[in-house]
Amino acid sequence: MQRRDLLKLAAYGAGALAIGRRGVAQPEPNHHRIIDAHIHLFDPSRPGGVPWPEKDDAVLYKPSTPERYAAMSAKFGVVGAIAIEASPLATDNQWLLNVAANHPVIVGIVGDLVPGTPAYLGDLERLHANPLFLGFRYGNLWNRDLAIDLKKPGFMDGLNALSQAGLVFESANPDPSLIRAILEVSDRVDGLRIVIDHLPHAPIPADDAGRKEYEANLHRLGENPHVFVKLSEIPVVTNGRLVKDPAYYQAPLDSIWNVFGEGRILFGSDWPNSDHVAPFADTISIVKGYISRKSPGAAEKYFWKNSIAAYKWRPRKPDQPALAV
Repeated sequence: MQRRDLLKLAAYGAGALAIGRRGVAQPEPNHHRIIDAHIHLFDPSRPGGVPWPEKDDAVLYKPSTPERYAAMSAKFGVVGAIAIEASPLATDNQWLLNVAANHPVIVGIVGDLVPGTPAYLGDLERLHANPLFLGFRYGNLWNRDLAIDLKKPGFMDGLNALSQAGLVFESANPDPSLIRAILEVSDRVDGLRIVIDHLPHAPIPADDAGRKEYEANLHRLGENPHVFVKLSEIPVVTNGRLVKDPAYYQAPLDSIWNVFGEGRILFGSDWPNSDHVAPFADTISIVKGYISRKSPGAAEKYFWKNSIAAYKWRPRKPDQPALAV
């Protein structure tokens, strides 16, 4: 074989190797990956049905599964999600864990427990044995009132047990009363990690006194390094049309960002509940438009790093990011 033929062969081999490498899917850089910290899973077709959504909800009343979510969200850089309870049924904690076990796109679940009930401590211990169980949600949901329930026997003891287990207390659908109650929890339970969901959607009091109290309570919560906030339920419809301009959202989101800082704010889509307001593509577009005004490091924290700090989830797939040890 002539030398020039050897050079051609070597060049061909190098080119083929490069093409082969390009043909293999490479993981996205961490700053392009997203962990969605708020989705809901349910299956109305299962025996006995579901307590939510309602049968007349044409948008939501169909199976909300990890397969459906992954197929829809992957093209936007989503590599994992946290499933948040959508049922007050005690058995649905295990249902969620069973679903998550077979789908590594789900990095953890937040269930539903009621502190102070006879079954609470046993259920907490049993569920905590599963590393996919990250904590539970409590607030303006399932006809509950945290401000009232905090005074019930055993409730605060239950939250202390949650803190000692290293699990998360998550709120549901905030309003000024719930924010006030969460502040009481923050003051009384040392070290408890708290996640406030849907804060951009919380109604702000119109009267001066109410607004000042609400803002003061948020600032006090912002002083607790264990309190995290989800920028979820962001999209707004005005005059029957979805507002897609990120500039529209900047001031209200910045007011939250400035209180809690870039280290304690998480992304959550609220899928599929968000479909009532905006398609997933528009939700992602709005939040990416907002976060593009921040530094790349802040965006990385928002889209995945802060969710690890809040929930302590662990990667289940090679493309899910992890904090450097």
